[in-house]
Amino acid sequence: MKIHEYQAKEIFKKYGLPVPDDVLCHSVKEVEKAMAKKKDRVVVKAQVLVGGRGKAGGVKLAKTKEEAVELAGQILGMDIKGYKVEKVLIADAVDIEKEFYVGLINDRNSKSVTLMASAEGGVEIEEVAKTHPELIHKFNIDPLTGLLDFQARNIGMKLFGDVKLARKAAVIFQKLYKLFVETDATIAEINPLVLTPDKKIWAIDGKMNFDENALYRQPGILAMREADEDELKEIDAKEHGLSYVKLDGDIGCMVNGAGLAMATMDMIKLYGGSPANFLDIGGSSNPQKVVDAMNILISDRNVKAVMINIFGGITRCDDVARGLIEALDIIHADIPIVVRLSGTNAEKGLAILKKTGLPTVETMSEAAKVAIELSQEQK
Repeated sequence: MKIHEYQAKEIFKKYGLPVPDDVLCHSVKEVEKAMAKKKDRVVVKAQVLVGGRGKAGGVKLAKTKEEAVELAGQILGMDIKGYKVEKVLIADAVDIEKEFYVGLINDRNSKSVTLMASAEGGVEIEEVAKTHPELIHKFNIDPLTGLLDFQARNIGMKLFGDVKLARKAAVIFQKLYKLFVETDATIAEINPLVLTPDKKIWAIDGKMNFDENALYRQPGILAMREADEDELKEIDAKEHGLSYVKLDGDIGCMVNGAGLAMATMDMIKLYGGSPANFLDIGGSSNPQKVVDAMNILISDRNVKAVMINIFGGITRCDDVARGLIEALDIIHADIPIVVRLSGTNAEKGLAILKKTGLPTVETMSEAAKVAIELSQEQK
């Protein structure tokens, strides 16, 4: 689950991180009202759940109150990578001497939380990692001890090279780790963490993502959710007992079992196609699951063809076939479909589908090739 910058900063403030004063505004009138109580120099920042706001023109420095109102009018309603800007954050500007990056992630390789820090802040850290990985310092935190004082100071020294500043930074690192653990976060970033000419350290931007599986014990975090279209589909799928993740391709996948779903996507990629999703209908033999799955698949405008790959163990192939026919009768989809059934009652399922004229195949490779051909015909 993702949240906006202003929401991340609310959490930062709760845990005592140094964040400049800011006001969230939904309209130009609200910006005018906010600026009546603000200093002249502010930063107007688009609030959308996507990176690259600055490059898209969604982050602007205003030197006067009038300029802040004018810039807010330009940013509100702007489209940034498919997201419409419906609110802006008016934040006090601070003088910047140097920018840094600090972030926490769950590292599956080390089976711990990893703190990453770099003197190259204010830019996309992924690009720094790709071009200059030596500029990123990484430290795996022992979950039994947490981030100890001397460890936090050592990281501060690597960034600032000054004992007094390292001590200030260490406190920030430890508070960031505390909020990361206590909120069940998967990402907590400050980018940039800035040093001002008067040697103060500020967190002027924040990003946080959270573990979906832990939201049941994080009601405050869950209340912050502003799901986009893709997230709404994933939530809807979960409510119907389906596992769904939106991807960027054009071949919709309906599969039973996570392993088979991964193999199906790999097969599509192997033959030059691009999967549009991960969708696991699970081990149930309920035909309604197929109906629900088809509804989700065809709601994706990028899907040009659907590949259904079912191995019947607990799931009965004839039930899947009936569910698919029922779904198509209800939905009346124009999207071409290819079906591969194998396992329990596969012959019965294939016999049911042949009566409808749906293309069926025997192997995964055949299904992938046919799905790719069908998707290309729709372009």
